[in-house]
Amino acid sequence: MNHGLLSGVKMNDYSGEKDALLKEFRIPSYIFVPALPIKHPSYVPSCPVVVFINTKSGGQLGGDLLVTYRKFLNKLQVFDLKEEAPDKVLHKLYGNLETLKSKGDHFAAEILNRLRLIVAGGDGTASWLLGVVSDLKLSRPPPIATMPLGTGNNLTFSFGWGKKNPGVDCQSVILFLEQVMKAREMMIDSWHIIMRIRVPNGDSFDPILPLELPHAMHKFQRVSDTDSLNMEGYQTFRGGFWNYFSIGMDAQVAYEFHSKRKKYPEKFRNQLANQRTYLKLGCTQGWFCTSLFHRTSRNIAELAKVKIMKKTGHWEKLHIPESIRSILCLNLPSFSGGLNPWGTPDKKKLRDRDLTPPFVDDGLLEIVGFKDGWHGLVLLAPGGHGTRLAQAQRIQFKFRKGAADHAYMRIDGEPWKQPLPQDKDEVVVEISHLGQVSVLARDNCIAKSIQDILACPDEESNSEDSNKSFSEERKKFGAADTFRYDDGTDDTHIS
Repeated sequence: MNHGLLSGVKMNDYSGEKDALLKEFRIPSYIFVPALPIKHPSYVPSCPVVVFINTKSGGQLGGDLLVTYRKFLNKLQVFDLKEEAPDKVLHKLYGNLETLKSKGDHFAAEILNRLRLIVAGGDGTASWLLGVVSDLKLSRPPPIATMPLGTGNNLTFSFGWGKKNPGVDCQSVILFLEQVMKAREMMIDSWHIIMRIRVPNGDSFDPILPLELPHAMHKFQRVSDTDSLNMEGYQTFRGGFWNYFSIGMDAQVAYEFHSKRKKYPEKFRNQLANQRTYLKLGCTQGWFCTSLFHRTSRNIAELAKVKIMKKTGHWEKLHIPESIRSILCLNLPSFSGGLNPWGTPDKKKLRDRDLTPPFVDDGLLEIVGFKDGWHGLVLLAPGGHGTRLAQAQRIQFKFRKGAADHAYMRIDGEPWKQPLPQDKDEVVVEISHLGQVSVLARDNCIAKSIQDILACPDEESNSEDSNKSFSEERKKFGAADTFRYDDGTDDTHIS
């Protein structure tokens, strides 16, 4: 069957072709519910999928999308993230598949080998699922297709899935499934983040406001006996990200948007209107009038000391210009709805500044600074970019309370307001390369892989092997409750 024949044809004209195509994605019920009798279809689907939809994303679109997918596929393979967490779903599913495989069920073995995941939501939702799959530590992790259902949709845009909310009608869903079948697998770097805070005795300082942390971050109790910060009063938070980590005014605007949407969800049901609101908040928060509304004491250089590691075992201080009010640590070439803050440095700049072209699987983050909203607008011009500060395999921020009581931070679209401690105590944030995960990319994706240009496929970045003392701490992102550590001794460490 020619799967491309569905494009541009009315639903009533191809019911036979539609049903034949949809069989390539369906998974029988006994795979999800072991108590049911085993009923093998007459063939193995070429692209079995499990679908996760955040019905809170995209206004009313998430709920409508859920209805359409459940109409076409087995209802047991389509999940509402508001009702069921992906960690529990996948833990149970893979347990069932492995059990069936061990009993000689060749059909289940093929499902295990061919499975692909679809996640519909914003950047935070996509990152949540990526974290859960990373935590599973599967021998063959399923590649993930991301459907844009948020406001920025940077992750989906990077891999060719677009940035506009998708259609929820029957034809749009079928065409998206076709694209998932044809998409190629691409490896991308994953990044580990640790935040360590000391809470002084008798201090009212609350390290995290009632819950403002992203899905991919959680409180972590255990620390190493050799850790210099291993003493009463310290708290550790850890997690991971795939697209970006940012600090400063961009995160402040995102936090205000997030807070308003949480308080008045009925006013945020249209993607275009949401983007207008976002721009308006950028103005009201002083992002375009920093000289009037933004004290220099809140500039990044005043808030934090920054160190980077370009090569194994060697830390160096990163100079931050005094005018920089926002810093982005980028893994993917898309930020703020599809803009590329790093741009494409010419060969002379690459040579003179010891930079490399940006790749999503090279073990390096691109660190970019912005002065204000006007500086950000240069991204709209051809060749526009922010202030390129460095590329690094590891980054450390040390925040102290100066004139600011808090700092705004953001991971993959999810912001939070981080209180800063009193006196000489510090908030330490350290980012390091963890490993890689598999995503599905279309042919028009803007993300570039180093594997596409290397003549030798095994010539990969060695950043994951750097500093072996960190290898054990990176076992899990902790993005999901099921995979959080509960007891014992952890070797979490911050330099």
